[in-house]
Amino acid sequence: MANNYDSLAKTIIDNVGGTANVNSLVHCTTRLRFKLKDESKANDDVLKDTDGVVTVVKAGGQYQVVIGNEVSDVYDAVLKVGHLPGGGQVADDDTDDNTKFLDKAIALISGIFTDILAPLSAGGIIKGLVVMVAAFGWLSKTSGAYQILYAIGDSIFYFLPIFLGVTTARRFKMNEFIGLAIGGVLTYPTMVALASSKTILGTVFQGTPFASEIHTSFFGIPVITMNYTSTVLPVIFAVWFGSIIEHWAKKWVPSVVQTFLVPVITMVITLPVAFIVIGPVTTWLGDAIGAVTSAIYHFSPILAGVIMGALWQVLVIFGVHWGIVAVTTANLASLGYDPILAMTCMVCYAQIGVVLAIIRQTKDPSLKKNALGAFFSGLFGVTEPAIYGVTLPRKKSFILSCIAGAVSGGIIGAFGSVIYMLPSMGIFAIPSYVNPKGGSMTPVVGVIVAAVVAFVVGFALQLFFGKKGVDEAYDEKQAKKAAEQATKAVTTPEVALNVSTSLVSPLNGETVALSDVKDEVFSSGAMGDGIAIEPSEGVLHAPADGKIIMTFPTSHAIGMKTNDGAEILMHIGMDTVNLQGKGFETMVEKGQKVKAGDVLVKFDIDSIKQAGYPVTTPVVVTNSKNYKNVTVVRNGKVEVGQQLLELDGAASSEANETAVDMA
Repeated sequence: MANNYDSLAKTIIDNVGGTANVNSLVHCTTRLRFKLKDESKANDDVLKDTDGVVTVVKAGGQYQVVIGNEVSDVYDAVLKVGHLPGGGQVADDDTDDNTKFLDKAIALISGIFTDILAPLSAGGIIKGLVVMVAAFGWLSKTSGAYQILYAIGDSIFYFLPIFLGVTTARRFKMNEFIGLAIGGVLTYPTMVALASSKTILGTVFQGTPFASEIHTSFFGIPVITMNYTSTVLPVIFAVWFGSIIEHWAKKWVPSVVQTFLVPVITMVITLPVAFIVIGPVTTWLGDAIGAVTSAIYHFSPILAGVIMGALWQVLVIFGVHWGIVAVTTANLASLGYDPILAMTCMVCYAQIGVVLAIIRQTKDPSLKKNALGAFFSGLFGVTEPAIYGVTLPRKKSFILSCIAGAVSGGIIGAFGSVIYMLPSMGIFAIPSYVNPKGGSMTPVVGVIVAAVVAFVVGFALQLFFGKKGVDEAYDEKQAKKAAEQATKAVTTPEVALNVSTSLVSPLNGETVALSDVKDEVFSSGAMGDGIAIEPSEGVLHAPADGKIIMTFPTSHAIGMKTNDGAEILMHIGMDTVNLQGKGFETMVEKGQKVKAGDVLVKFDIDSIKQAGYPVTTPVVVTNSKNYKNVTVVRNGKVEVGQQLLELDGAASSEANETAVDMA
């Protein structure tokens, strides 16, 4: 399997413009996230057609190659094959970076969080399950088992600034261990304890939502001590400021002492500024964000849920959802809960409801296989394979999934369900809705109801409104393939003529000259010589004895080869492939032998015309070059079984045998 990953990795590296075009590379649960120096050097079409790649997305300043569940293995292979350093970090060339500010901001937030996505998810699952077990009374909160398991789940959230210190330092090209140290100092027990000290030197913004107590000072400068455990913004801005100090210090500190002197200068300057200015200001910013989002929620929880549920998948596509995650962490720190991200966690079931209906509807074996894998990924909240590989290419299906997602968000809003910790995905997000302090389980029940309803609504919407277009690309590909085969039969030079033969009418109706057919492919004779019939009855019969050599999934056309070597294509109507088989029923199979007059296809003339398509049916000899002439012997009204075309070829049976053998 490793060889397959290596081959795929080489293809990816080659088609993103080579290693020299890569600024950085990280990955999330399904996607390789490149930052390229020049995206125009990437070959989107080749990557999209590569086995192992679901699709390519450009968003948030990133060139995203969607892989699916095997992304971590492919990521490792790309690092190895591309000779990229660990973590996929390559020095940025800022002089050639024309990325917009918003894209930069989204890419920054995305990169900071995606690096720790795995432990965040694990912690969320463990913590949520432990809280749920305790809420049901299955485990005492005073037991050693509860305390140990809770510590395992809660540690990454409690010490989140330490983790973010590392990933943020990585983004700002700073020594990662200095970033780790900054996060460690912000969560140092003595500093945490100061925030609840009974010694109060004063209060700023007293009487407002931003009121903050002063418990200590730094060389006479008042310090607003706060609890920075589980926070996000303070450490991100502190590390950003620290990176500026570090880069400045490196410019003048002698290289011989930089190793130990630069970290000293960086930390001694950065951390006092972090406690005095950066921490309080960013905390107030987080409080403001929490207040605004809470106000929106309290105005109308149902409306807020409908909006967030409908837009969540769009936000995921453009990578903007990481901004919501940042808001959530701010709400959790300031409010102790978050209502905004809470409304989106069951949208994944709207998506897989649509996917399951597509699995039931499609005739494309490749789509069915991909959709099945996407369905099982979506059960656990990983919806990128479903979005990029199944629903988004079929625009109506994606819109229907957004509608079902809106329903799920509205239900969660109606039940007043909120999360008390950063959630995991899919079914594992449910424990995040359990209040650690106890209380009613109704909000949790509401989340489960939202998941079930979203799934059912998504499935029903796709089943009743989304079938048209599911196999459009597949049908076009099949039709193109058939046309190429037929054209090849017409244009391939033959050494000998087929034996003379005749064809009878396959339809009841009125003849129409082939040149009058409103389709240039047929009227020009490119497909071969023949005639067209305006049918009066929706039954297509065999025009001679022979064998079926071509059927179509949409049943709108059929090809056969007569026992005398004539290859016949009968195409019912123009552009009727768009009907996706509605109104058609093929009565034979490829390879089946038939007799003249046998029923091949049944079709509903009225429904086809009501859909806006003509039913004029060309009957063409696709290997016309095997004959001297193809002559129409009956015009006007024609009935099934009456002689229709005369094919003038070789006279002897030997010529017939030669032609048949060569065919």
